[in-house]
Amino acid sequence: MGQLVIHFQPGGFLMGQYNNTMNAGQSGWIHELARAEVFPEAEQFLDSGKSYDPRRLVEESTIGFMAELKDLLGEHVKIFNGYSDTGKKFPEARVYQVSQTAADFMIFRNQIKLVISNSGHGVIRFSFSRHTQQSTIVNGRSKSAELSGSSGLGASIEIEARVGALRDIYWVLGEDRVTPDQLARFYFTDFIRASRRPDSTKGGNKLLLKEIKTFLEQKGFDIHDL
Repeated sequence: MGQLVIHFQPGGFLMGQYNNTMNAGQSGWIHELARAEVFPEAEQFLDSGKSYDPRRLVEESTIGFMAELKDLLGEHVKIFNGYSDTGKKFPEARVYQVSQTAADFMIFRNQIKLVISNSGHGVIRFSFSRHTQQSTIVNGRSKSAELSGSSGLGASIEIEARVGALRDIYWVLGEDRVTPDQLARFYFTDFIRASRRPDSTKGGNKLLLKEIKTFLEQKGFDIHDL
C-alpha cells in the first residue's frame, strides 16, 4: 500500500505527494497511466497504448519470465559451485547468454548444455544437448546419420503463455500452470544429474568400499574380497 502526504506551501497552496511502497514491477503500470494523462500527445506519438495489446503483453511476459529463470538458475549455480570450492572438487556449472537473442541462455557443464530459448511467440523451450567429437546429440538423437542411440539426456519440453480474462499472462505446461521457481528447481536438478561424470560416481563407490572394509576390519572381520 501507499501513503498520501499533504504539504502546505507558502500562499496557502497544498501539494500532495504519494509515497509508494510497492515495488517497480507492481506499480510500473500506474506510472505509465499517469504519464499518459499528463502528456497525452507523447502517448500517441510513442504508441504506448499498445501496452494492452495481447501480443505485446505476451512478448513482454516472455522476456520477463526468462530473465527471472536466468536469475534463479544463476543463484542455484552459485550455491552449487560453492560446495566445490569448500569441499571435494567437482566440475562447476556456468550460465551463458546466447548471443544475438533477446533472452535465450544456457547452462553448461561437462559438455552438457541445458538451453532455454524463446522458440516461438509465447513459447519457451527447455532442451538438453551434448557435443561430441563426431556430432552434436540433441535430446538423445544424433544429428549425424551414422550415430544413433540414447544419450541419456531428457526430452525437450515447451511451456506456453496464456492470456487471462483480465489481460494477465500466465504460463502452462500442458494444462498446468508453472512458475519460474518450479521450472528452475526441476531443470537444474535434471541438468546436474545429466552432466555428472560417470567416473566420479565410480571413484566415490571405490572410496565407500574402502571405508566399509576398514570399518569391518576394525570390528574384527577378515575381509579379502572388497
